[in-house]
Amino acid sequence: MKINKVILIYFSPTRTTKQIVEEIAKGMGPDSTEPIDLTLPMPTTSDFGDRTDSIAIVGVPVYGGRVPALAVKRLQGLKANGMPAIPVVVYGNRAFEDALVELKDLLQQNGFLTVAAGAFIGEHSFSRKNLPIAKDRPDDKDFKTAFSFGKEVQLKLSDIDEAGTLPTIAVPGDVPYKKWDPPSGAPRTREEACTLCATCVDLCPAGAITVDDAVVTDPSKCILCCACIKGCPGQAKWIDVERINQISQWLHENCADRKEPEVFLQ
Repeated sequence: MKINKVILIYFSPTRTTKQIVEEIAKGMGPDSTEPIDLTLPMPTTSDFGDRTDSIAIVGVPVYGGRVPALAVKRLQGLKANGMPAIPVVVYGNRAFEDALVELKDLLQQNGFLTVAAGAFIGEHSFSRKNLPIAKDRPDDKDFKTAFSFGKEVQLKLSDIDEAGTLPTIAVPGDVPYKKWDPPSGAPRTREEACTLCATCVDLCPAGAITVDDAVVTDPSKCILCCACIKGCPGQAKWIDVERINQISQWLHENCADRKEPEVFLQ
């Protein structure tokens, strides 16, 4: 089968997942691409029908071994009828646990055919200057792996008449999925460094930040993606939540050994 278009679907607050999805697409060498960014609040209902001349690469980060709940909510608006898809998760060098199987299941429930899958590494959301965790990942080696993976998928599909003839891809993970109790809290703002530019408002996937005379973050909405911290031009955002500080320290000490991407293609 010939793939004419690659649809890039991603939830990527700190843009590492977006980078991996884009590199996989490059490896496939399609005639055209169509990005669908689910990161920011927007209408997310799309029905792709039976577009068998296209393939979707669907990428999300891993939060606590699961797909972020906000990403699940937005992905549920995507429907297909036999369109091939590649679920991809990006984790911070600890473990992807049940996230990949959860994403695969979600796509299949929505009518996609999962023909391949991948788990890649990106700098952890809780990474800091004094406590780096998978710093600067994905790097050139990761991008080469992603590109090669895309090329392998393209070659695999070119050898068959239709995606429905392929067996469902098997990926690691447990069902039922692990329970995850996300930490609570939200980043704070150094008022002396903040210019009220509202960049953090534009970056927040949960719509948790408002700016008037000061920056206000609603901890009940915040998903602790840390996009506001990493994207603040004045480095005015920071986080000081005891549980997150403990997690960051543990990850820095115990997840320093480099892990490599894993790809799944039958």
